[in-house]
Amino acid sequence: MTTQPLSLAVIIGSARGGRLGDKVGHWFARQAQARDDMTVDVIDVVDHPLPLAMPAMGEEPAEHVRSVKDQLSARLHSADAFVVVTPEYNHSFPASLKNVIDWHLQEWAAKPVGLVSYGGMGGGLRAAEHLRQVFAEVHAMTVREMVSLHNPWGAFSDGDAPEGADAAAKKLLDQVAWWGKALRTARDEQPYAL
Repeated sequence: MTTQPLSLAVIIGSARGGRLGDKVGHWFARQAQARDDMTVDVIDVVDHPLPLAMPAMGEEPAEHVRSVKDQLSARLHSADAFVVVTPEYNHSFPASLKNVIDWHLQEWAAKPVGLVSYGGMGGGLRAAEHLRQVFAEVHAMTVREMVSLHNPWGAFSDGDAPEGADAAAKKLLDQVAWWGKALRTARDEQPYAL
């Protein structure tokens, strides 16, 4: 039996100048692209500048904002699973990532989320733990395995990750693939009710 490849969206969550997130995100995307059981769409929050001020409930955003939101919504909706790449800023994740999550709801529902964090000595673990709470609220399920990069500032200059990161990425992708396929089957059999 042939199974349709899982559609994985890798979301780069930092918009800060001089960020490491794009290098980490593209490294992780290459890990996923090397597999034959998934296709990869890299979504960078920098490319989708949604305003922090949201319209009132029931109101439509301005046309130029709706265009950005609709483009991003389509990409998130078509994903079977997500991997979110986040730094840790002040013991949590960046506002740019929270903003993307908040502008959407149905796109995350009944889909798995893997987490890749980076930071100082803590490797972004506090940001990842905060994200687990946020994704539960939007009806997404975070997988147990994750990639945590501690003090990675000199890494990725030549595209290579720190020691052990490739193995951690494989474990994370294995869990995301399992949950992604299981939840896709469940959504096909019975649509998820919000």
